Amino acid sequence: MRTSQSYITSQIKTRSNFLSNMEQFAKEKHIPIMELVSIESLLQFLRLQQPKSILEVGSAIGYSAIRMAYTLPEAILTTIEKDNDRFQLASNYLKQAGLTDRIQLLHGDALEIDISSFKQSHYDAVFIDAAKGQYQRFFDKYSPLVPSGGVIYCDNMLMHGFTEIDIQDVPRRKRTMVRNLQQFTKWLMIHEEYETTFLPIGDGITISIKR
Repeated sequence: MRTSQSYITSQIKTRSNFLSNMEQFAKEKHIPIMELVSIESLLQFLRLQQPKSILEVGSAIGYSAIRMAYTLPEAILTTIEKDNDRFQLASNYLKQAGLTDRIQLLHGDALEIDISSFKQSHYDAVFIDAAKGQYQRFFDKYSPLVPSGGVIYCDNMLMHGFTEIDIQDVPRRKRTMVRNLQQFTKWLMIHEEYETTFLPIGDGITISIKR
């Protein structure tokens, strides 16, 4: 019997009004944030890992960064957002959450931004949740910042099921992105520096531990 996603979601603890309002705002404005099952799973992995520093590629409105900071009260985070409107929203939400001292929010293209502006010289965990067609380039750029034993997490690896079907059945406007994500997945699973597991959680998460 197939496990029901809605049943699993119904078991998740109620969030604070602040977080619930963020979730509702994102839904109303069609801003992609992590699915509840995905974010709760990621937070549990982070509880197990206990990273002291986290780099997030793709802030959106700051929801996942705030969730990570609340879950790991001793961790320092850096998060990057390219879109100006979302950057401003994230900035406002971080202020409301009282986390501006622990979360460094940077505005820019994560492929072009100067890493010398980061608060940390290395990150125990990197979370990639930005342009899906660029995942391999993000991974290549930020892998050197991850020490041995560090972890890179990637979300949306199933891309709403598009990575699982024949490319001819994918809408034409999405084919390049899906091809890139499929190629990245194959590349990642045999990467010599990382031990990777692909989990069918939410929209698909990979967990890559650096050797």
